[in-house]
Amino acid sequence: MQSAKASDFKIDIAADLHKWRAFVAIGELGSLTRAALFLDSNQSLLSRQLNALERECGARLFNRTGRGVELSETGTRLFPQVKALLADAERLENQIRGEAREPSGRVTLGLLPSIALPLVGRLFVETRRRCPAVSLKVLEGSSGQVEEWLADARVDIAILYRYGPSLPEMEHSLAVVDSYLIGPPGDKSTAAPEVAFDSLNDLPFILPSAPNGLRTALDAIARQRRITLAPVIEADSLPLQKGLVATERLYTVLPIHAVWSEVADKRLQAARIFDPPFQRTISMALSKSKGPARAVSAVASLIVEIVEDMARAGMWRPAEAPSRDSA
Repeated sequence: MQSAKASDFKIDIAADLHKWRAFVAIGELGSLTRAALFLDSNQSLLSRQLNALERECGARLFNRTGRGVELSETGTRLFPQVKALLADAERLENQIRGEAREPSGRVTLGLLPSIALPLVGRLFVETRRRCPAVSLKVLEGSSGQVEEWLADARVDIAILYRYGPSLPEMEHSLAVVDSYLIGPPGDKSTAAPEVAFDSLNDLPFILPSAPNGLRTALDAIARQRRITLAPVIEADSLPLQKGLVATERLYTVLPIHAVWSEVADKRLQAARIFDPPFQRTISMALSKSKGPARAVSAVASLIVEIVEDMARAGMWRPAEAPSRDSA
């Protein structure tokens, strides 16, 4: 009887997959800084891993350029094989962890403050109840910051405001939001349910500073209507905007969900802007390259469900079907 033989694998340089994970991230992003952000690591550690990998390989894997790094001839030849190896390893790990049966892992969200307040609490409760193996990490920032995090793959899901009739390609429309003139309690300009856009002329505003999506859209309509929007103070902080409107009798422009509790408690007043209506779309964008796929999909589905439920409660309106940018 012939004795059984074990498979004879000789693995040395390829044994540490973490180093090769860093190699792939640097190769795809072309920058140690961006790769460190993507991997939630730091640049010095990544540089040491890369130097160690190049010593072990006995060859340079990247060429340094003025803009970052690019794959060398050796790195270019190895890149697709390493990526295939990591993909196989990920599939094996997912099977071992049982991810095919239950979503698991951390999902990172990037949100604007006015959206985070009504959404994150409910999302946390529903995620814990229905996807207990999934954890959430929330990053809150300006629209520019959220878009930068999405581009750098620091977030798996980004929730943004979009103005105008079209959405960037690959973004999903969640809801359509009317904008409101927000004033202090007892204010005459916001006493009626609605206010014409031209009535915003020369009011003392607290508004975000440019560049900002809201500010750009407001200024564009103001020019068309030949009226003056006069911010007496610029501030990107949502709590500061709401606080100074209440105490200093200023005005700002916000969606109703951003001041839902303050209006209900009569700490602020809100009048919907019309003639023309000033609307924005809440959109959701998914990162193309980060995060556990099943967990990200599960959380994205929960977000859609929660937003639709909030629309039924009157916080915003169900998503229409805006056109897509071709670029």
